[in-house]
Amino acid sequence: MTNKEIAHYIDHTLLKPVSTWDQIVELCDEAIEYETASVCIPPCYIARVKSKYGAKLPVATVIGFPLGYMAKAAKLEECRVALADGADEIDMVINIADVKNGDYKKVEEEIREMKEICGDHILKVIVENCYLTEDEKVAMCKAVTAAGADYIKTSTGFGSGGATLEDVKLMKANIGPDVKIKAAGGVRTKEDMEAYIEAGVSRIGCSSTKVLFE
Repeated sequence: MTNKEIAHYIDHTLLKPVSTWDQIVELCDEAIEYETASVCIPPCYIARVKSKYGAKLPVATVIGFPLGYMAKAAKLEECRVALADGADEIDMVINIADVKNGDYKKVEEEIREMKEICGDHILKVIVENCYLTEDEKVAMCKAVTAAGADYIKTSTGFGSGGATLEDVKLMKANIGPDVKIKAAGGVRTKEDMEAYIEAGVSRIGCSSTKVLFE
């Protein structure tokens, strides 16, 4: 693959809590230059980015990030505000506590309600695989599929581990045909990106996109 082709898979990402406006502008300018799929930014910057760049830059943001265990009503309202501010795509974190309690239907319902709010906007569901058993990962593939989300995402990048090719293969085998996969966390080199794309991912969350163009 060419570097430009790889860039089309990337959500060019900056989610550090100390991210400044100047850094967000740099990220957005790079995303336009590299023609990435989107930028993924903290919710507090959505409206400002949309005001500066308008429709020429797809904006993704995170909901319930990075731990996911907020009250459902709070997460749903966070989603509504993000969309009202201009977000084009939503990356939500599941309630991992519910998974650990075996309450998979509760997780599925939260995803379904989030997707209802998103409507035609893309919803990516972060299941944070580093904290899950294989059976729990499979259960989350089924929950994401049943709830009608657009993507299942491996990781926040803030947990104890990031994406692995083994997890992508497991997800690929257990999601429905309408669900895509996003890999995130530790995908930093061109070789990593190519390997994940070959394994079947449709998006890559990456803060190291510049390695393709340096």
